[in-house]
Amino acid sequence: MLFNSYVFLLAFLPATWILFHLLVRGDNRRRALALLVGASLVYYGWWNPLYLGLVIPLLVIDYLLAKAIARLRAKRPAQAKVLLVLGMVINLGALGYYKYANFFIDNINRLAGFHLELATVVLPIGISFFTFQKIAFLVDVHEGKISHVNWLDYILFIMFFPQLIAGPIVHHSEVIPQFLGLKRVSARSMGSGLTILILGLAKKVLLADGAARLSSPLFDAAAAGSHLDLLTSWGATLAYTVQIYFDFSGYSDMAIGLGLLFGIRLPVNFNSPYKAASVIEFWRRWHITLSRFLRDYLYIPLGGSRRGAARRYLNLAMTMVLGGLWHGAGWTFVMWGALHGSYLMINHGWHALRARLQLATDQSHPAWGWFSRVITFLAVIIAWVFFRAANLRTAWDVLLAMAGRYGMTWPSPMGGPALLSILGLLVVCWVAPNTQELTAYVGPEGAYRAEERAPLALRYRWKPSARWAITIGCTAALCLMMFSQVSEFIYFQF
Repeated sequence: MLFNSYVFLLAFLPATWILFHLLVRGDNRRRALALLVGASLVYYGWWNPLYLGLVIPLLVIDYLLAKAIARLRAKRPAQAKVLLVLGMVINLGALGYYKYANFFIDNINRLAGFHLELATVVLPIGISFFTFQKIAFLVDVHEGKISHVNWLDYILFIMFFPQLIAGPIVHHSEVIPQFLGLKRVSARSMGSGLTILILGLAKKVLLADGAARLSSPLFDAAAAGSHLDLLTSWGATLAYTVQIYFDFSGYSDMAIGLGLLFGIRLPVNFNSPYKAASVIEFWRRWHITLSRFLRDYLYIPLGGSRRGAARRYLNLAMTMVLGGLWHGAGWTFVMWGALHGSYLMINHGWHALRARLQLATDQSHPAWGWFSRVITFLAVIIAWVFFRAANLRTAWDVLLAMAGRYGMTWPSPMGGPALLSILGLLVVCWVAPNTQELTAYVGPEGAYRAEERAPLALRYRWKPSARWAITIGCTAALCLMMFSQVSEFIYFQF
């Protein structure tokens, strides 16, 4: 069931919302939470009811392991550690089998000349996201950060449908206290949630899907062996750069908006990453909750920066390569992660060199700021080629085309209006206020507040008014009329 579909927006969501608020107004908090659990299971099972046969047993096992770890942590720490390792093996084993088994079998066959075969494995949707949440929960129980949680709160923490399929990867401390303190949702909060929901829907339906119609045929042609010319290869890559930006930004907005409709504030997961002036800053703005998980549960346990510069750079590289592999079972994703690991090593190395040589750079100067943003953006779009390409050969071919290997055709096969529309959307990415700035939304983490000095954000800040109601209503109607071809969000495949 897609967020951008009639069945979700016109049937599932209204029915769930009405029943939920009837229970909340009747002071039936636990029944309201139970309704959300049931609705989330229906939402997940809508894709394929067989998925529930995997998800529910894993939820039960993880919950029982968490309770046992909490009970044994102080008195029998060795046994608690064994249970923690068991839980991680079970979760990573399930993820590895469903997501990576065929990938490894194919590579073994290619390298060793074997002919091993594995039955077709269908990836349970969202498994990468809720696996990370369950692992983080077990680790935090083992470290004493969680003393007790009941079954209903736990299952909703994992399965809450606004963030179940593609994040954000929520931390227990952000949402479980909200479940415990659930109360009636104010009219203002519901208005804000509906506004953010429609803004996200518009980003997906009107902007991301439009850019996909430009990029997808060209990347498919490159995968089939066609050589793109200079302008077409740049146009295809920039179109995908725009597509994935508005696709993931739109999903992140819709998740937050849906959460607000049920009185739950989800963490901000997207914060204008193309405005970043460094790759370090990019990863503080792009998929924020994944970056946080990789830092807290992988990079720091590996040693972080505590064991010297060489080990720090190795840890960065390992973290980003694994982060790339998390996105998909393919060498293109590994290469994408390795590139970002290299970028981060260069970025940190540059900071260390400046500090050692006491080099002064006036980073407040506008020219330096724009130079840093351009360099960062170029690095990001080069990596996007690998992220989007069907295989490494296609990625290299597109990059060669972008370097001028196959010449330039004018007028471009992509067309002048298409190129101008892509450039216009890039300007929106760089200049326009984001959803947090427009709506003054603050997540449970409280760290990504609207920038009060942003003049456009101040001028067009959301507030309950006839102008905003008409604007959002017309936008929603336009989106509904564009549902002739419903497409998945990009991150649904991970």
